[in-house]
Amino acid sequence: MARYIGPKTKIARKFDEPIYGPDKYYEKKKYPPGMHGANRKRKKQSVYALQLKEKQKVKYTYGVLERQFSIIFEKASRSKGVTGEVLLQLLESRLDNVVFRLGISPSRDGARQLVTHRHITVNGKVVGIPSFLVKSGDVVAVRERSKALEVIESAVASGRASRYAWLEWDKLSKVGKFLNPPSREEIPENFNEQAIVELFSK
Repeated sequence: MARYIGPKTKIARKFDEPIYGPDKYYEKKKYPPGMHGANRKRKKQSVYALQLKEKQKVKYTYGVLERQFSIIFEKASRSKGVTGEVLLQLLESRLDNVVFRLGISPSRDGARQLVTHRHITVNGKVVGIPSFLVKSGDVVAVRERSKALEVIESAVASGRASRYAWLEWDKLSKVGKFLNPPSREEIPENFNEQAIVELFSK
């Protein structure tokens, strides 16, 4: 499946925040990319430009393509609740994102690779589809024969998962549980999801 594999620091500089996590190169160059980036003043953007920027930021953060994003938004708009919040909850429910949040991988790209290489199970069954939507109560775990992989051992040792209230994680058995979709306040990323809703409403 196609996905963005270009320079991540350049994208972070485009959005003026480290959307892929801590980045020492971003810290050195906190200005727009391009040969005149350091001297160029940021122009006042139109409402449409700001809305489009928010959509692009969410897409890059979760690693989804335009068509995938449109499908998820359509599903969110048909669901009960606030569309913008439901949109983020659906993105958070993607298997690759859950694997990342559990701390099985240090990045969403790495989590996507673990899923596609069939290292992850959901309710005891191997699932190789990163976009698979995890439901409340589902058990997400590292496949038995994959538990000794160095990349997984290293990620799990960091203990990142404990800070997310909507997840349970057993470090020893490498088994987690998706308790429920997170509320908007629990999602740490800086998004303006209402701007995305307004963009799609045009």
